Amino acid sequence: MKKICTTLWLQFFVVTIFAKRIPTTLDGPFEPVTHRFDPLLHKGSDDLPMDHPRLKRNVTSFFPEQIALALSANSSSMWISWITGEAQIGLNVTPHDPETVASEVWYGKESGKYIMKQNGVSVVYSQLYPFEGLWNYSSGIIHHVKIDGLEPETKYYYKCGDSSLAAMSDELEFETFPLPAPNKYPRRIAVVGDLGLTSNTTTTIDHLIMNDPSMILMVGDLTYANQYLTTGGKGASCYSCQFPDAPIRETFQPRWDGWGRFMELLISRVPMMVIEGNHEIEPQAAGLTFQSYLTRYSVPSKESGSTSNLYYSFNAGGIHFIMLGAYVDYNQTSAQYSWLQHDLKKVDRGVTPWLVAAWHSPWYNSYSSHYQEFECMRQEMEEILYIYRVDIVFSGHVHAYERMNRVYNYTLDPCGPVYITVGDGGNIEKVDADHADDPGKCPSPGDNIPEFGGVCHMNFSSGPAKGKFCWDRQPEWSAYRESSFGHGILEMVNSTHALWTWHRNQDIYHENSHGDQIYIVRQPQSCSVDSKVPSHLLQRDSRLSPSIPLALEHCSCTSILSC
Repeated sequence: MKKICTTLWLQFFVVTIFAKRIPTTLDGPFEPVTHRFDPLLHKGSDDLPMDHPRLKRNVTSFFPEQIALALSANSSSMWISWITGEAQIGLNVTPHDPETVASEVWYGKESGKYIMKQNGVSVVYSQLYPFEGLWNYSSGIIHHVKIDGLEPETKYYYKCGDSSLAAMSDELEFETFPLPAPNKYPRRIAVVGDLGLTSNTTTTIDHLIMNDPSMILMVGDLTYANQYLTTGGKGASCYSCQFPDAPIRETFQPRWDGWGRFMELLISRVPMMVIEGNHEIEPQAAGLTFQSYLTRYSVPSKESGSTSNLYYSFNAGGIHFIMLGAYVDYNQTSAQYSWLQHDLKKVDRGVTPWLVAAWHSPWYNSYSSHYQEFECMRQEMEEILYIYRVDIVFSGHVHAYERMNRVYNYTLDPCGPVYITVGDGGNIEKVDADHADDPGKCPSPGDNIPEFGGVCHMNFSSGPAKGKFCWDRQPEWSAYRESSFGHGILEMVNSTHALWTWHRNQDIYHENSHGDQIYIVRQPQSCSVDSKVPSHLLQRDSRLSPSIPLALEHCSCTSILSC
C-alpha cells in the first residue's frame, strides 16, 4: 500500500510540474508576444509630496539618515553611505563644512557587540543656478565608509555616525555574499529602473521588498529630480511642456533626499548597485553634470580599475557584473571602451561563469519611445560583448517591459545575450504603450535624439524589415513585451541556468502571479568565449576557457528539472 501511495504521489508530482513547466531559452527563439496596456489601469500617477511620511526628514541634528549599502569589487568589502545635517535650498546657500562630523562605522558579528571600527570620508556638493529667481541647493554632509576584511556569507551588525557627538544610527544588519565560485550565487537579485517617487513607485518597491532580494540592480533614472521646477516645487510628466520658458532644466534637489529616505528601509540592509541614466545628468550653468549621482552613491570604480564612477564592474558570487555608462564617451577610442576590453579579458568564466551587463538605454527596443536612440552605442560596443559571450543585458529608459530572444546585430543568434528592458519602475513620465510597429507610431529618423552621443538611426539592411526604419509587426527578436509597471527578480540556479521572473505591479496581492518567467540557459560548450575572439580583442588566456562542473558538462536539457 505504501509503495502504491508513493508511486501515485510521484505521478501527481510529475504531472503537476510539467503542467506548469517554465520555458527555457533553449525552447526559443519564441514567437513574439505582446500584452497591450490594460485600459482599466492608470498610465501614471502623481509625485509624492515632500511632506509624505516616507520622504520627510525624521532625524534631528547630525544623526545619520539616507543610509545605503553598496558592494565593493568582492565579497570581503562593503560600502556604507549616509547623510548628516540638513540640506539648504534658496537664493543664497552656505555649504556645510564636511570636517565637522566624523564618518564612523562600528560593526561586528553579534548584535549589540561592535568590536570593529572603520573611518571614511565626508563630502558636500552644490547645485547652482545663477539665474534671477532660481534657487540654489547645498547638500547635507555625505559620508562614505568602506569596511574591509569581511568574511563571506556572514551576517554583520553595524551602526554608523559620529560617536563623539553621540549621533549614531540604530543597529542595522547586512549579509556578505559568497566568494566567487561557479556554484555560489546571491540568493535573489532584484532588477528595477526608472523609479522616481510616485504612488506607482511605492507599489513597485513594496512589491520588490515582498520578494525579499539580497541585492538590487538599479539601471538608472533614480529620483526624477529634474522633473521639478525649483521655484515651484511642482512635478511634471513633460518638463519642456510644463516649463517652456525655464532658462535651464532645473532639478529640485530635495527629491534626492526624499528618495534616499524612501529607499533607506531597503538599501540600508540590502546593497544597491546603481548606474546612471539621463535624469542623473542634471547640468548646471557652469557645465558640471552628474554631481548628485557621483557624490551620493558609492560604487567600486577604483577597485575594478575604472577611472570614473559612471562605469565599473564587480563580482557577486559566480556572477561578474559590468555596469556601462551610456552618457559618457563609449566610442572604441574612449577610456570606457579601453577599460571594458581590459575588464573582459580578466574575467575567469571558470570562477564567475555568468557575465551580466547593465546600462540605462536599451539597444534593442520595439517601443516608439527611444526607438533606435542609442544605435551609436550598439554599433561601438555590441561586438565585444558578443565575442566575450555576455549572457544577460539589463536596461531601463523605456517605461515598459520587454524581453528579447537571443540576438546579435538584429539577427537571431543562439549565442547572443538575452536583452531585457525593465524601465517600468513607476516614474512620473507614465508607462509607454505605443510600439514602433503599430500603424502610424513609427518615429521619424529625426525623433529620439539622445542626450549624449551621436545619431546613428538606420534602415534595416536584411530580414523582414529590409529597407525600412520600423518593422510592420513585432520584430522577431522581441520575444515578449508588456506595457505595465513592475520589477524583475533574477535567481541563479547553477552555472548554466538562471530563473528570470518579471512581476507586474498589479499582481502584488496575487500569490504566485507574475507577468513573464523563463529559465535563461547558458551553453558554454557551443558558445565558448575563445572560439570567435579575434586576436585584436583577445590575448589567449587559459582563464577564458569555460570550466563547467562535470555533472553539467554534457547537459543539453530543455528543462532544469532534467539536469
